[in-house]
Amino acid sequence: MIRLSRTALALVLAGAAIAASPPARADVSIPFTRTTLPNGMVVIFHEDHAVPTVVVNVSYNVGSRFEAVKRTGFAHLFEHLMFMGTKRAPTKAFDAWMEAAGGWNNAWTSQDRTDYYDVGPPTALDLLLWLEADRLRDLGPLMTLEKLDAQREVVRNERRQTSENTPYGKVELRLPELLYPEGHPYHHPVIGSHADLEAATVSDVKEFFARHYDPANASLVVAGDFDPTKAKALVDRWFGTIPSRGAAPDPGAPGFSDAKTTLGSVVRETIEDEVELPKVVMAWQSPKHFGPGDADLDLLATALADGKASRLYKALVYDQKIAQSVDAAQESGVLGSRFVVSVIARPGVPLEKIEAAIDKELDAARTAPLANDELERAKNLYEASFVTRLEGVRERASYLNMYEAELKDPGYVQKDLDRYRRATKEDIRKTAEAVLQPKARVVLRVVPKAKKGAAK
Repeated sequence: MIRLSRTALALVLAGAAIAASPPARADVSIPFTRTTLPNGMVVIFHEDHAVPTVVVNVSYNVGSRFEAVKRTGFAHLFEHLMFMGTKRAPTKAFDAWMEAAGGWNNAWTSQDRTDYYDVGPPTALDLLLWLEADRLRDLGPLMTLEKLDAQREVVRNERRQTSENTPYGKVELRLPELLYPEGHPYHHPVIGSHADLEAATVSDVKEFFARHYDPANASLVVAGDFDPTKAKALVDRWFGTIPSRGAAPDPGAPGFSDAKTTLGSVVRETIEDEVELPKVVMAWQSPKHFGPGDADLDLLATALADGKASRLYKALVYDQKIAQSVDAAQESGVLGSRFVVSVIARPGVPLEKIEAAIDKELDAARTAPLANDELERAKNLYEASFVTRLEGVRERASYLNMYEAELKDPGYVQKDLDRYRRATKEDIRKTAEAVLQPKARVVLRVVPKAKKGAAK
């Protein structure tokens, strides 16, 4: 488990509430052992006997940025297809058998990778490992049009429900296309387009599986309350015999660099949506995850929009009373990130006024350092959140796989936290000045759709 005393944790959490107090500085670690199977699969074991729970986390190095032209949405589609069954574990058996053993599972897909995790009692470890190994071995070749059609429609409905028919949901569909040029791996949304999903064939899906779902293209974390000798034997038994075709090469982003924006001007667009209040979204291309400036922008986002003491909240919501809500985030990715500021206006407030107020706060961040108490507050909030997340064994398994997938260093947790501890006021100001350029950004407005029959 994470090595942090209760006293130290209490001090960290207290520090988040008292911004002026210096934050507690306690070292963190996630003890682990790492091995590589003969077929190339990386396996990481993390023991924690505090709670009778085991976690199996399998991460595949494939996300939406690996998709070919006219094949968008395949990574996320395959996340769904992975639950469609094999000869030994037919459709619905994966969930049914796991639930019968007291377990549960979930999965997610990002631009960079796809992650599957299973949670259950220690007695279910054999089953959890077998189910994951079984579908890695055989699911792709057994794909049928019936299975594809079923999940294709599920994914298309998900797109409708989470993006097209959700207030402000269209932002996530359009923002990547505006922020990154055609040819950049982040140009399209993770969920893909209806046209590409409709065009997908069984042979397309089988080829995608064969290319990306390979033990040499995956890492497995076993975490929680288990006997290491028995767990290793189970992993060897179920995963060690799966043949490998070799890991697919990472296509990267030829011709692009996260250190230099491709935006040469302000890109503006207005979207009509089924919303009551208008919204402004500003976005910039920003440094990649773990790259220089990434942590600075996380801290700046906290100072700008996290809580009632943040700059944007105080200025736009409390003082000027022109905004309903504010948000800011450094949304990090392997090839590059995006820094996003979002503000929902109060009724009757013109968006020009909202934009001017945002720009005033961003200009201040570019030209003058944060105050001492702002920096301490941002660091305290981030560190408290970081440490709290690591208290859960499922979250620790996820972090181990993230560090392995992105850095080939599962033990990076202390170095990760140190990025934030080292950040200075001037570091943050310089990064804001370099990245948050007023003439190289996307400004996306979402406005209420005109009512039918309304006078123009």
